[in-house]
Amino acid sequence: MKNSFLANSPSPQPLFRPLLAFAALTATMGTALTAHAQSAGATAPSTTTASASTLPSVRVLGDSDSDSRQVGDRSEITLNPQALPTTVQHIGQEDIANTNVGRDVSNIFRRVPGVLANNIDQGDTGNGFRMRGFATQGTHGADTAVYVDGVPQNIPSIQSIASHGAVFLEWLPPELIGGIDVIKGPVSALYGDQNRAGAVDIRTRDGGDATPSSVSVSAERYGLRRTALVLSNKLSQVDSLLVADLSRNDGYRYASNTDRESLSWKLSTQQDSGKYSLRLTRYVSDFQAAGYLALSDLQKGLDPRSTQFNNPGFGATRRTSVVVNRAPTAGEEGWYATAYGESLYRQRAVATSATRHLLGEDDRDMYGARVYHNTVFGDASLAVGTELRKDSGSAFRRIYVNRLPSANYANDVDLDLVTYGFFAQGQWRATRDLKLSAGARYDRFDYDIANLKLPAASTGYRKGVLTPKLGASWTVLPRLELFANVAEGMRSPATEQISSSGATGPLGASGGVISQVKPSKVRSYDMGFTANPTTDVMVSGSAYDILNSDEIVSQADGSFRSVGDTTRKGVELETRWQLGTASSVYASVGRILEAKVNNPAANTGAKLSVPGVQFKAGAQHKFGLGAGQMTLNADAYLIDDIPYYVGTPTTQERTMPLYTRYDVRSTYDYGSAQFSLYATFQPQRYGSEIAYGTAAGLLVSPVPKTTVGATLRYFF
Repeated sequence: MKNSFLANSPSPQPLFRPLLAFAALTATMGTALTAHAQSAGATAPSTTTASASTLPSVRVLGDSDSDSRQVGDRSEITLNPQALPTTVQHIGQEDIANTNVGRDVSNIFRRVPGVLANNIDQGDTGNGFRMRGFATQGTHGADTAVYVDGVPQNIPSIQSIASHGAVFLEWLPPELIGGIDVIKGPVSALYGDQNRAGAVDIRTRDGGDATPSSVSVSAERYGLRRTALVLSNKLSQVDSLLVADLSRNDGYRYASNTDRESLSWKLSTQQDSGKYSLRLTRYVSDFQAAGYLALSDLQKGLDPRSTQFNNPGFGATRRTSVVVNRAPTAGEEGWYATAYGESLYRQRAVATSATRHLLGEDDRDMYGARVYHNTVFGDASLAVGTELRKDSGSAFRRIYVNRLPSANYANDVDLDLVTYGFFAQGQWRATRDLKLSAGARYDRFDYDIANLKLPAASTGYRKGVLTPKLGASWTVLPRLELFANVAEGMRSPATEQISSSGATGPLGASGGVISQVKPSKVRSYDMGFTANPTTDVMVSGSAYDILNSDEIVSQADGSFRSVGDTTRKGVELETRWQLGTASSVYASVGRILEAKVNNPAANTGAKLSVPGVQFKAGAQHKFGLGAGQMTLNADAYLIDDIPYYVGTPTTQERTMPLYTRYDVRSTYDYGSAQFSLYATFQPQRYGSEIAYGTAAGLLVSPVPKTTVGATLRYFF
């Protein structure tokens, strides 16, 4: 089934379609008109120049809004996620500016305690996000609900990546991000499908005075070249922000490269009735990938830059988005609304031998809306709303031989997936120091699946799920706050769970199984604290105990497998210390005490392949140098104790190699110019964040030991 909401270009060459061309032309005209108006009013001072001289400077880590967590924040009556009775980490624009983002936007989460986020280094294949023992191997970002400007980014049953709930953020350049909140646990009712480990809420920047215009060029070892253009203007009562990103990446591996282009144009205005915004985005990507290598072969001396089977994979993406948002003009009381439409075409071929690929392809149209009203009653508030999403299109995985399509398919379906839900979230400050929070969400799944491979397995699916949430925060002392919550989250069933695909074969075969499975639910118990022993020190910690029903993981061949109920238990600790006005340090440790299948099948392992130990630490120092300002950053990161299993039919437990990473960065601001030098070190010989276990052994995507890069940015 072919959809036509917005035009896609599946051709190998990046083509900007009419919507993108219209956006670019209009933005260019707006920029020219604004420049003309400024030159005509020569007597007026240039606000753009003033912004350029002040905005590029970066505050120290301890002063940035990401570190503003203080005792009592959770007692506020606000929709701000940091008021939730759980652990919430905010990432601000300045944190992103001082991070080695490089070729993977997932690096913006590097400093978040307990989070392992990374691309799998096989082209633009999504952004894995592992947190609290969720998102086991191959899920490419599932199990955490990710929203950008109110739009859910998790894509159900996507075959081009063989994942259910995968997240693709490669279209989102760092220059477009205004702020991020990482919410631990399913405690917020505002987020629906995949909200099991928690949620990530990302907001894009506004134009006008909120963002300076800039142009930057970057170069990095192993062939990364990147150019970013930010045009920020005020057109009458409308703020305009145009962000263009052009990236060419040759990659560390011999047969790997990624060509990426992204353009976003956002218009914002404020009227008496509310704040409104419109964002248009067009993203195209073409890539070639070197695949995974066996750890045993690497230990025997195989070149880590080699290509799996000497047969690189390949892929392409075309994505077009229109997003409209509305929020109250003043305060938080009133109506909030998001409406969106997206067109997505994705293709990815994974080498399975020297002559074969398994090619997955998706051609989807996605529409949706979320509307809610927030009412404030003095020391209480209540937000009530609804959310709707419709995914329709085709999805298949097909065997290619010598890069030509064969008659054999792993699966082939036409999908019409409708999800709608209702939610409520309330909070009440019962006393000055005690706040109670409660919420509930009901989601309904209305699916129609046409199975072209096994027509007898074509079916509809109609089921719903209720997920309540309850929590409290208590400011015990002026410098000590406690919190606790019990909350449920859920994940929709994958189409492969409902309508079976069977063994690889031709379309129209006989057989097939239909399973009316229930949506997977988790129940999470959390408790923790935030303390400020002194005004310059923040210490926080949390413990969690999670029971998940019907855990599903994807396999190396792209299929899904249910491993039954699973349990996760863990603790996280974090501290931040401001040393005077110019320096700061941070450190965090995450320990997963238990991540297991409760009733594993015979001859299978019970442990889940998630990091048992995670450690992060870093420092920042800022000082004047000549007529400018120097900012220095250093970060260290370690993950260890990741189990996997080998052998068949009897399995033996193994542990993945230790992985460490060190980042250093220096940024010098001088007037309207900014120059950054950075380096990343990954010294462990076989260590990698990107690995998964198979019966034959561990497969690894090797990473370079040393990467260096530089960025030059000019503000105007």
